Amino acid sequence: MADLSLPAVAALDVGQLIAIAAALGWASGLRLYAVVFITGAAGYLGWVPLPAGLQVLQNPVVLGLAGLLAVVEFVADKIPVVDSLWDTVHTFIRIPAGAALAAATFSGVFGTDQATWSVVAALLGGTLAAGAHAAKATTRAAANTSPEPFSNIGLSLLGDLAVPGLLWLSWAHPMVFWPVLAACVLVALALLVVLFKFLRALLRRLGGRGAPAAA
Repeated sequence: MADLSLPAVAALDVGQLIAIAAALGWASGLRLYAVVFITGAAGYLGWVPLPAGLQVLQNPVVLGLAGLLAVVEFVADKIPVVDSLWDTVHTFIRIPAGAALAAATFSGVFGTDQATWSVVAALLGGTLAAGAHAAKATTRAAANTSPEPFSNIGLSLLGDLAVPGLLWLSWAHPMVFWPVLAACVLVALALLVVLFKFLRALLRRLGGRGAPAAA
C-alpha cells in the first residue's frame, strides 16, 4: 500500500507552517467546525503530524463535539435566512478561533522564537478569517434576496468543498496553496465591494418604499 503520510513536523519549514496557519485562518472564516474536525481527524488517523499546539484537536471529545457542530453548520448553511443568522452569531467566534488555530501551528516549534511566530500567525490567521467570513456573510445575505433556494445551496456546497481542499493544499503542496489563496482573497474583496453596494442599494429602495408619502 502506498504511504500517504505527509512530512513530519520537524521537517516542516517556516514557509509550510505559515501556509498551514494561513489555511486554518481562511478556512475558519468559512467553516470553523469542519476545520477543527478535519484537522483533528487527519492527525488522529495519522494522515498528518500535527504541531504540538494543534494536537488537542485529536482528542476524541474535541473530535466528537466538532463533528456534531460541523453537521449542524452543514444543515444550517443550506437554509435561507438561517444561514445569515448563523453567520451573524459566528462573527464573534470564527475570527478569534481562526487566529487561535493559526497561532497554535507554531506552538513548541521554534523554541525561543515561538512567541514571535505565534503572534505573526495569529495576526495572519485572524485577518484571513475575518476576510473570508465577511465575504461569505455578505454573499449569503445577497443570495437570500432571491426567492429560489438553489443559489444558497450551491454557494454552501462550494464552501464545503473549498475548506478541505485548501487544508490539503497547505499540507501537501504549499507552493500551490499560495496562489490559490491569493485568488480567493481577490475574489472575496471583489465580492465585498460589489455585493455591499448591491445590499446598500436594496436597503435604500426598501426604506424608500416603506416611507410615508409626502403630503
